[in-house]
Amino acid sequence: MSRPRKATPGKSPALDRQPLEVDWLAGPLRDLEHADARFEHADLTEADIAASTFIRCTFVAVRFNCAQLTECTFADCTFMGCNFFDTQLSDCTLAGSTFDRCTLSGTVITGGDWTEVSMPRADLSLAECTNARFHRADLSAANCQGAILTNVDFAGATVADADFTGADLRGSVLTAFDPRTVTLRDAIITADQAPDLAIAAGLQIRL
Repeated sequence: MSRPRKATPGKSPALDRQPLEVDWLAGPLRDLEHADARFEHADLTEADIAASTFIRCTFVAVRFNCAQLTECTFADCTFMGCNFFDTQLSDCTLAGSTFDRCTLSGTVITGGDWTEVSMPRADLSLAECTNARFHRADLSAANCQGAILTNVDFAGATVADADFTGADLRGSVLTAFDPRTVTLRDAIITADQAPDLAIAAGLQIRL
């Protein structure tokens, strides 16, 4: 199999329209560029990819298990039926990307921009996410039971019907969390976060 080739962002080379078969495990991969590419049933288990850019790409049934993704950009990408178990994403940008029927349990996210990511009904149980931006993200009906979601900015996120039972939410922006529509049983927060939840629930705080 060939090594991933570079594609100019914003353009759609004819070859990039067909599923690509590349050797993701050839060694540490750096500075890759793909636009409008399609990857199907690829095995990226334990792959090491950094400083790479994927624009409007589609990933179908791709295994990212135990992969290390560092400072990568997945802009407006689509992930369908992918497995991210124990994947580590450090300072990655996934703004505008969509996750459909993906497994993200055990995923470790450190930093990065996940603005307007769409992952309704996602399985984020036991995932770890710290210091990341999830502005206007769609997490409706997501399973976040037992997840560690500390110092995450959920401003403007959609979290209706999501389950955060037992989740660690300390330091996160919870202004979008309405306790009437989100399950927060046994979730961990700090005292200074309580007013945001009270206001979201329509309560009035008076001294």
